[in-house]
Amino acid sequence: MAMTASPPAPAGASHSESERSPFARLNELLAPHAPGKPMITLAAGEPQHPVPDFVGPVLARHIADFGRYPAAKGIEPFRKAAAGWLSRRFVLPRAIDPEHEILVLNGSREGLFFAAHAALRHAGPRRGRPAILMPNPFYPVYGVGARTAGCDSIYLPTIRENGFLPDLDAIDEETLARTIAFYIATPANPQGSVASADYMRKLIRLANRHGFLIFSDECYSEIYTRAAPGSMLEHAGPDYANVVAFQSLSKRSNVPGMRIGFAAGDRKFLAAFHELRNVAAPQVPVPLQQVAVAAYADEAHVEENRRLYRAKFDLADQIIGNRYGYQRPDGGFCVWLDVADRGGDEDVTLRLYREAGVRVVPGSYLARPQPDGFNPGAGYIRLALVADAASTGEALHRLVEALG
Repeated sequence: MAMTASPPAPAGASHSESERSPFARLNELLAPHAPGKPMITLAAGEPQHPVPDFVGPVLARHIADFGRYPAAKGIEPFRKAAAGWLSRRFVLPRAIDPEHEILVLNGSREGLFFAAHAALRHAGPRRGRPAILMPNPFYPVYGVGARTAGCDSIYLPTIRENGFLPDLDAIDEETLARTIAFYIATPANPQGSVASADYMRKLIRLANRHGFLIFSDECYSEIYTRAAPGSMLEHAGPDYANVVAFQSLSKRSNVPGMRIGFAAGDRKFLAAFHELRNVAAPQVPVPLQQVAVAAYADEAHVEENRRLYRAKFDLADQIIGNRYGYQRPDGGFCVWLDVADRGGDEDVTLRLYREAGVRVVPGSYLARPQPDGFNPGAGYIRLALVADAASTGEALHRLVEALG
């Protein structure tokens, strides 16, 4: 399947439909209808497990720090905590330098957006219009970041036949020659696929040969029920050239409202990234950085988090079984179900809401049509198993009853 740039937005449109929030589109789809039963939402990927006990006391101790502007780079204790956690969690070629290879972020989403703009400044001359590659389905911020940076977006279909990861062999040399950055999510959202070490090494070889950056979105790396996912940083060279990993505490530590994460890796890019963020991005409040210091020092709450997700995936294994192409994902907390033979993703989403009171996301809202019209998300629905086990089990039973 050819990898070509997406078509421009329709005349008069401020952005393409696929760059809108999938949840805004879902609200419009469901607005004329009422849920058939007391509603259970499996749509938003917003963690619902308890906030760790240490969050409140740490905030209280550092409340006075809300009274000053924080440095864009991040406080030294945060950068050291993030670097230390990376070294404990992954087998890195060498320890990350907290002074030059860590940058605090307002959650990974903000960082992933601004990274596209920094990549355009950082990249050398390209043969043709600069391009940014990304999986399809994809996290919408990738596409918006590429478009607002003035780059072509190249959408790489992630389908069952290629393990729900971009097919690296299908990218033509002309496209690679003008690529400035490649977004990759591992574990993937929505399918939960995890890139193998061989896959990561292959992508890094492409990046080094063609001089583009890899933006590795690893915000789901701590949500798994079997083997722990790896990091792109583990397979980079000792200078981490062309590799930048993005992490967030939202999923790992159940603090989605804190909006704190970091970028780590290529120091030359991070220096340019810091310069851009220093004038364009909001700083991260110091008390939140102090909470992150405590969070990265504690693994007990993370393991408890995984235990809760493991129990819900056990329910999915039992209740869904082999229906709808279900496979327990390698990472993340989402389920990707094939409902093409049940009427398609929008029709099934409506039916589940009207008949069962279950709110899910149509897969086509998370993807964009390829140049040939094929939408790799069409025919699928995404479920986020973020509610408590009782609600999750009830929702899954209702889903099976409604869809057969």
